[in-house]
Amino acid sequence: MSTQTRQRPSGAKPAPAPPRPRRRPSRRIGMILLGSLIAVLFVLPLWWAAVSALRPQRETFATLSPVSLWTLLPRGLTTGNFDRLFDAEFGRALLNSTVVTVATLVAGLAICATAAFALAVLNFPGRAVVFAVMVISFLIPFDAIAIPLMSIFREARLENTYAALVLPGIGNGFAVFLLRGFFLGVPAELADAARVDGLGWWGVFRRIYLPLSRPALIGAGLILFVFQWQAYLWPLLIAPDPEMTVAPVAIAQFAGQQGVDFGAIFAGAVLTALVPLLILLFFQRYFTQSVTASGLKG
Repeated sequence: MSTQTRQRPSGAKPAPAPPRPRRRPSRRIGMILLGSLIAVLFVLPLWWAAVSALRPQRETFATLSPVSLWTLLPRGLTTGNFDRLFDAEFGRALLNSTVVTVATLVAGLAICATAAFALAVLNFPGRAVVFAVMVISFLIPFDAIAIPLMSIFREARLENTYAALVLPGIGNGFAVFLLRGFFLGVPAELADAARVDGLGWWGVFRRIYLPLSRPALIGAGLILFVFQWQAYLWPLLIAPDPEMTVAPVAIAQFAGQQGVDFGAIFAGAVLTALVPLLILLFFQRYFTQSVTASGLKG
């Protein structure tokens, strides 16, 4: 049996594609409402903490049972919690946290960026093993090695020093992992052309890779900043001197044997959370770009 195939005339136009089904408005509205509800659930605890920092201490938990409008809105505003906070030299602790975090950020970016460049660009024996060990290192919780590390620092007479607070934070494995993934996405032809022109590896890193990696550097910097800014256990162990107290440790000191000053704790928590919150909101776009680019080649 013969089969005949119908050929479309040369001048005929192709059949139009079927229209795409449009999303129902009700489904879109439902997704918006669901997303808004989840956002509100995340914001409510932060709002309650901020409100508790501005209300008298006796009202901190009095409005929780039963829950009412006054749970989220203070009946009266007061700065007494912040006054008690700074009377306890919280300002010095905040300054210590700033100094330690900035030093960790600068030194950590220099070390992590050079390590990531070596692991991504340079071919040396055992590179894969070094990278595997680095990945395993940042999977181990820091609390698991804090006590042995404290003994090493005490033997080196680094207790109650800024160096002891900074050094454990400058070698962040996750920051190296993030930067390495970004460097792998840079075309190798750029480095090869620079090498042909007589530029050394340090010049390739400084003149080609660093200018192209601003989003990745900002993302790694945010990781280093948050890690050091919220550090509690290590400063508590290695810097017991009141002159070296950092902000998280100073907040915890308001819970003592004679009672707990929840108002001052909420005030300190709001101040320490406000700094990284503003920084993360400002650099959120760069952090997203760095994670996306690193995920493509990591």
